Amino acid sequence: MLTSTQSSNWYLLQCKPRQDERAQINLLRQNYIIFCPQIISQRLIHGKPQNALEPLFPGYLFIQLSRDDRWAPLRSTRGVSRVVDFNHGPAVVPDDVIEHLRNRCFKPPEMQESQPFKPGEALQITRGPLSTLEGIFLTMLGDERVMILLHFLNREQQVRVPLTHIERLRPQV
Repeated sequence: MLTSTQSSNWYLLQCKPRQDERAQINLLRQNYIIFCPQIISQRLIHGKPQNALEPLFPGYLFIQLSRDDRWAPLRSTRGVSRVVDFNHGPAVVPDDVIEHLRNRCFKPPEMQESQPFKPGEALQITRGPLSTLEGIFLTMLGDERVMILLHFLNREQQVRVPLTHIERLRPQV
C-alpha cells in the first residue's frame, strides 16, 4: 500500500470468532498497518501457573487507514468480520488512545528498540512480494512497519513494509 496525501486515522475491526490471528496475518500480507494490544496473563497449564500472551481486546484489531487507502478488500479479508461503526460511519479511534495502549501493553523484546534503522540507511526487502528489492529507510510507522523509498517501475515510490521483512543491505564483497 502506498502512502497517501491524506492524514490517516485508526479504526476498529471486528474479527470473526477465534480468527484474530488469521485476520492479522491476512491484513499484514495486504500491507495494512494494524495494532493488536497484548497483555501477559497467568494461566494454569497442566496444573502449573504460566505466563501467556493474550490480546487485550479479543476479537478486535486496530487498523490505520486514510480516505485514499483501499477499504473494499477489508470486507473479503479472511478472519475479518467488519469495520466497527457508530452513527453510520467507521468509528475513529483517537491517536492518543492508541499511543496510551502502546505504552501500557506488552512489547516483544525485538520491538523495544527505539529505532533500529537510521534515515537514509540502505535496506533490502527479504520477504513478501517485493523481496530482493533495495530501498532507503525513511521512517518508522508505529512499532511494526517502516516507510522505505524504492526505485521501482522507473520512479521512486514510498512503500510501507513490515519491519520483519527488511534488513540492512550487506556490502558486496
